[in-house]
Amino acid sequence: MAASIRRERIGTSAGHAGQGPTPVDSYTLDTGAGLAVEVWTYGAQLVRCLVPDREGRTGNVVVRLPDLAAYEDRAANPYVGSTVGRYCRCVAGGRFRLDGVEHRLDRNDGAHHIHGGPAGFDRYVWEAEAEQRADGVLALRLRLESPDGDQGYPGTLSAEVCYEVSPEGTLAFDHRATTTAATLVGLTNHAYWNLAGSGRVDGHRLALNSGRAVVFDDELIPLPGPPADITGGPLDHRRLTPLDDRRLDNCFVLDGPEWAARLHDPASGRTMRVVTDQPAVGVYTADGFAGRRRCGICLEAGPLPDAPNRDDYPPVRLDPGETYRHRTVHHFSAR
Repeated sequence: MAASIRRERIGTSAGHAGQGPTPVDSYTLDTGAGLAVEVWTYGAQLVRCLVPDREGRTGNVVVRLPDLAAYEDRAANPYVGSTVGRYCRCVAGGRFRLDGVEHRLDRNDGAHHIHGGPAGFDRYVWEAEAEQRADGVLALRLRLESPDGDQGYPGTLSAEVCYEVSPEGTLAFDHRATTTAATLVGLTNHAYWNLAGSGRVDGHRLALNSGRAVVFDDELIPLPGPPADITGGPLDHRRLTPLDDRRLDNCFVLDGPEWAARLHDPASGRTMRVVTDQPAVGVYTADGFAGRRRCGICLEAGPLPDAPNRDDYPPVRLDPGETYRHRTVHHFSAR
């Protein structure tokens, strides 16, 4: 079957983040070799990821919502499949300092700022351009300009995420950004993965290339001190470990760039291996997803939480003349 790219108008966004009503398009990138993805320009979000199981039957392995209105409903949509930014983790107290100047961010988690604020990148309609490359890779490049002061962040940020799908069974998220003034950046994708295609993820098995995890307080703000050694404890997932009914909502510091995570569903035979250039992966088993508890698991590659306020964490600063880069690749297989 030949590879194809299909574009379809799915509706009009009601208007968020100052954009006003904006048409929303769906792009389907089909490799013709089993793997296909559907991406919407609203939130630059992954809506479907079709992957064959061990019998060759194709199923959607990401959680999706029924329609555009559901994605626009903040109460019903916990960032399902969205591109999250400017900063994809928490910022304690909704404030940080750059070059001696305190910046106050819009708060959307009690006293704190999280996932870019109440009108983060998941609320924008992005500009999109698709292409089929000579090597067989299908790509969808989405661009967004975030103005100076957006959600309290300094500098005008030009952000980009490129979805790349290959006939070899890989899906890559390639994030880039530039700025007009010193600012913070940390982009990621917030898909909820379910390799069974439906039901709860309790039967899945998870492995993480991590021997350390961030220690949080009751508001999920990192406590002072380094990440904790988790060797031999309940958070140690360096070998494939059944999820069962265990709740995970942690940030794991990666031991190296060789791999970040592996997720396996014994029933379908599907396996997803994640490789990233980021220092950490946030893992969340959707225990707070209203009405659909544990319907998927987030594996969010990116910076550490509250890094803007932590000199002991890898920096997240971006200056003019620099280019922010984050690349994460998902490798799919089944047997």
